[in-house]
Amino acid sequence: MRRDRREREFTEFYAGTATALRRTAYVVVRDWHVAEDLTQQAFAKLYVAWPRVREETRLAYARRVVVNECLSHLRRHRPETPTEDLPDRAAPVPDGPDLGAALAALPDRQRAVVALRFLDDLPVAEVGRLLGISDGTVKSQTARALATLRERLPELDLQETR
Repeated sequence: MRRDRREREFTEFYAGTATALRRTAYVVVRDWHVAEDLTQQAFAKLYVAWPRVREETRLAYARRVVVNECLSHLRRHRPETPTEDLPDRAAPVPDGPDLGAALAALPDRQRAVVALRFLDDLPVAEVGRLLGISDGTVKSQTARALATLRERLPELDLQETR
């Protein structure tokens, strides 16, 4: 592949998909700055592999790289542990349901499954392929995640799709 064509194709792909992939990364890691960094790292890896990635699978490949980057980051950087020292002031209580807190209660893989299934609207088979897990695991992780979200956010109508 000629370099100028490669550059043009990659630039167009980046412009068309970066925002959606960053949003998916955010749902998994729950931090916009980290999501931006991980998306950039994923695109750097994608750029290296660009000549080997088939045109029809580029988006799926990019999603997989982004989600893998997010899950690897979460494995390397576990959340901080609570301390017995209380802050000087109490944090304000949000007015409505706190979806962020509910998503934070999910294990990393379940959050990735929820992001891919419901944010990116991917079918079970595609999510399984992207995460390297079976369709049954995708379904069970989705069911567990939705049960946790229903428990934490009973006011929302969360319906499972198969």
